[in-house]
Amino acid sequence: MALDPGFRMHAERTPNPQSLKWVLSEEVVPHAQSANFQEPVDEAVSPLAARLFAVTGVIGVFLAANFVTVTKREEFEWTELAPGVMAAIKEHMASGDAGLGPAFEAGPALPQSELVGRIREILDNEVRPAVAMDGGDVVFVGFNEGVVEVMLQGACVGCPSSTATLRFGIEARLREAIPEVTRVVQV
Repeated sequence: MALDPGFRMHAERTPNPQSLKWVLSEEVVPHAQSANFQEPVDEAVSPLAARLFAVTGVIGVFLAANFVTVTKREEFEWTELAPGVMAAIKEHMASGDAGLGPAFEAGPALPQSELVGRIREILDNEVRPAVAMDGGDVVFVGFNEGVVEVMLQGACVGCPSSTATLRFGIEARLREAIPEVTRVVQV
């Protein structure tokens, strides 16, 4: 299969110097879904992530609606890795394969109270789109006794700005809107 002639791709820097966000003109995974891989995976789990991990120096792959964030080992330079990363993405997109394979398992659906619903709404509608612009994601994990637990993914993992994002961005917004929230922590 050939790459669609209208296919476009470009790289964007993220606040994490070890991660680059590759924005594509085509869907990578279904819009409401994302996947974060911190170690190599089989093609049955994600054909795209498997191709990217085959590039020497790649240590993380985050897939979202129309972008892929790739994280490298510190001792490698992007000038060394970018050609291999671009080739792997183009090869995958030309293959027609889905970004996620049949063996991919999304996390279980969490029970949701009205309060948790409000927290998730703010995260989904305000926080996640902002964080996605920097090549990452914030996933709600739980809420217990005033503490919101989240998992950072993509470029957010290991980013020097992630503590500030949690404290002054996510926590401040949730506390402003929902008085029951006292703290936000990364798990």
